[in-house]
Amino acid sequence: MESSLYAQIVDKYLKGVVVKTIETLNGKNSGQDLTYMFKAMLRKEYSTSGKWDAISMLNTRVSADYVAMDSSLPLKRRPSMGKASGDIVKSGMELWLNEKQLSDIDAMIAQKMSDLEISAKLLQDTATVITGIFELMEKTFLEGLSTGVAAVDDTENVGTSVRLDYRYFDANKFGVSAAWSDVAAKPLDDIRQALQKAKADGNKVAHVYMDDVTFDSFAKTTQVKEFFAFSIGFLNSAIVPVPSLEKVNAALKADSRYKFQITIVDRKIINEKNGVRTVVTPWSEGKVILTATPQVGVLMWARLAEQNHPVAGVSYQTADDYILVSKYRENKPSLSEHTTSQARVVPVICNVEQIYQIDAKLVSA
Repeated sequence: MESSLYAQIVDKYLKGVVVKTIETLNGKNSGQDLTYMFKAMLRKEYSTSGKWDAISMLNTRVSADYVAMDSSLPLKRRPSMGKASGDIVKSGMELWLNEKQLSDIDAMIAQKMSDLEISAKLLQDTATVITGIFELMEKTFLEGLSTGVAAVDDTENVGTSVRLDYRYFDANKFGVSAAWSDVAAKPLDDIRQALQKAKADGNKVAHVYMDDVTFDSFAKTTQVKEFFAFSIGFLNSAIVPVPSLEKVNAALKADSRYKFQITIVDRKIINEKNGVRTVVTPWSEGKVILTATPQVGVLMWARLAEQNHPVAGVSYQTADDYILVSKYRENKPSLSEHTTSQARVVPVICNVEQIYQIDAKLVSA
């Protein structure tokens, strides 16, 4: 590795490009068409050990006792704990400019084009390598939230297989009386079963997440259509419209039995291995997740070895605390300029005692 051929421009503009990219990905700039659920539902937490831990506290809401003056306090049993843990694995991606692209930049310099125009060409891969880490975190988080397990095997990932098991409680997993794809299904009854379990646990469900296919089936069932029609005083049972998400949420909010909001998860992620791209849907179709709180865990990160031992000549910038962006050149096998991102970060779902899962495809006995 050696310093960039255009080190002065890199040193002047790389930091600004990184900052602008993060602001855009965080939704602070207009025109951002993607949202990241992992950003909204996880808080960042630094790990000094390089490991992730998901600790769930069971039966934590225990009432205090009234005691007589000068009497001793009653001893309570400590809440039991469940723990899942593992190493925070490394992720990253790399892009480069080849000799032809570098010659184009040389031509721009020879034509005395502005530094801004040159930097836009030279640093065009910066946003891509940062976004790549965000996309990986979103994929892992959505898969993990919907199933309780996030797994990346060698058919998808360049490197090693990784499995994150958040240990969802079996007692909080439910099937359905009939698959929701059947218009005669009773999805509201199925949801109430999970709500009753949550209430018994001392939790109040406020958020329900499902994929778009599952919501379409949910909204087309006779039970949901009639529930919506009744909520607006529409009593003609012969003609009942299929309600939209907004109308369903309005009806649920107005009904004291529910009081939660449905969020549709409709997200695609592009994977690339050996130059072949595939589109994956990380949310497991048919899984319905009920949560008591909008935040369900932490985005746990650790420092990289290269942050502690930077390579001479390489230009570095840190993005969003945990992503290390590097810019440098190589001459093996030919001259090229490289932009890389590295991170040790994983999404960790912690409070699984407040998460309930319904499989809208699994008919229970």
